[in-house]
Amino acid sequence: MNFPAPVSIAEIASLINANIVGDNYGQAKGINELNRVEVGDLAFVDHPKYYEKCINSNATFIIINKEVNVPVGKSLLITDNPFEAYCKIIAHYRPFTKAVGAINSNHIGDGTYIFPTAFIGNNVMIGSNCIIHPHVTIMDHCTIGNNVVIQAGTVIGSDAFYYNTKKEREIWYKKMPSGGTVVIEDDVEIGANCTIDRGVTHETKLGKGTRFDNLIHVGHDTVFGKNCLVAANVVVAGCVTVEDGVTIWGGCIINKTLTIGANAVLLGRTGVGGDLEGNKTYWGAPAQEASAVKREMIWVKRIPQLWEKVMKKS
Repeated sequence: MNFPAPVSIAEIASLINANIVGDNYGQAKGINELNRVEVGDLAFVDHPKYYEKCINSNATFIIINKEVNVPVGKSLLITDNPFEAYCKIIAHYRPFTKAVGAINSNHIGDGTYIFPTAFIGNNVMIGSNCIIHPHVTIMDHCTIGNNVVIQAGTVIGSDAFYYNTKKEREIWYKKMPSGGTVVIEDDVEIGANCTIDRGVTHETKLGKGTRFDNLIHVGHDTVFGKNCLVAANVVVAGCVTVEDGVTIWGGCIINKTLTIGANAVLLGRTGVGGDLEGNKTYWGAPAQEASAVKREMIWVKRIPQLWEKVMKKS
């Protein structure tokens, strides 16, 4: 999540009651979680398991609960509870704003038609010549390009399913507030009853020309490239990168924080647990090249015949 303008690290430290180790005069451009953090961003870490990953990430400013060695050019903001500090920053720079009606944005392009019963949140930008069907919900801070079609019942910008977990607390799972957004580029079509979660602090994106069927779920901070084709009942977890031209057929389930290469094809009901190379066709769970899976199935079907031959020889 980018701040409206760069914020001095001293101001951030004062807001969260943190001590600064390192550069006191830096300017933070935004706050991001580790999977999407960029140079100039704040990030937080509250578990020793992830200290090294966070410190060596692109983050320039790190909210942490212990003083550790910090690389040159970076700063630590030391506070007892980095997660609560993160929540406070999100609430301060992206506060909750009440809706006053069904359509709460005037950033709507020429030729766009919004059906009755659709809801458009605050600070939403919608391009030209779009069609937004009945009962579509577009939550705050989302961006919709030109010539986009969103079918009935779809929700754009629902909160990320993302929790800070501490089992020593009475309530183990505390929700991480979603300060990110959704970006739908030009010429995208989204079917009925899909859910596109916003980024935790970055953006969930559907690239230009991508087509979605009905009943598809996309998790936070997932990025689809251009001209992807996704059939019904596909579930994509958070922080996935789907490169240009990927085809995903019905019922596929895709795990978090992985990459699917350009022009890959996932046949129906494929389960993806790790990165996949582009320009190949996959099938099965876990996903394998479809030709290999088909050969295996042929041999499995031959097992009774082979067994019969073995028994006759014995």
